[in-house]
Amino acid sequence: MLPYSRLHETEADKMGLIFAAMAGYDPREAPKFWQRMAAKGGAKPPEILSTHPSDATRINDLNKFMPQALKYYKP
Repeated sequence: MLPYSRLHETEADKMGLIFAAMAGYDPREAPKFWQRMAAKGGAKPPEILSTHPSDATRINDLNKFMPQALKYYKP
């Protein structure tokens, strides 16, 4: 097992989403950011060969975690 697996990256994304919301940042911007990154990004290895989730997986996961993060967001 690699020290920084996709599982760890996904956990970090979830925690980051919640912490950003707690700090007053709109967590709904996170998936939009990754959509822009995916559009600008170059060639990437297949997800199975990477320690990071693919952009599409990351966007889907962020959207899945969004209801929990929005509980902490106070505009």
